[in-house]
Amino acid sequence: MIRNPLLAIALAAFLGCAPPEGEAQLTMAQAQAAVDAAEIEARANGWNLTIFVADAEGAPLYLRRMDGASPRTTDIVMRKVHVVITTGGTSGAYGEALAAGTVDSIPGGIHYEGGLPIFVDGEFVGAMAASGARGSEDAQAVRAGLAAIGATSESGM
Repeated sequence: MIRNPLLAIALAAFLGCAPPEGEAQLTMAQAQAAVDAAEIEARANGWNLTIFVADAEGAPLYLRRMDGASPRTTDIVMRKVHVVITTGGTSGAYGEALAAGTVDSIPGGIHYEGGLPIFVDGEFVGAMAASGARGSEDAQAVRAGLAAIGATSESGM
């Protein structure tokens, strides 16, 4: 087990575990900026949310649970992101397809709206989710976060 995070990063890059050169990546700074913007949207509407951003592989980048947000929402946002990473679509679209019987159930998946893919310049770079309000309101906060970093929830292709 490597206990020094800088050594782990250097080893990962040296051993080829880092993303290929030129491949779009979501940074922690972008994740934080997206969460900040989503929180501003939530506060403006009186919603207490938990907001989560993960990279394209589903590795956590940033999580924030606002004061007043239920502890349960932490699990929900992670499950929404899991659905987005697995399907490449929104958690709400997965819920609709599941109800229509056109997709199989994803173990650990959740069908509530509010989990969206993150595309930068048409390239999938991660997923973002919010939980604590109605699904459409969760999605509204996430869209505000994506807009703040110049990202969209669609590939544009």
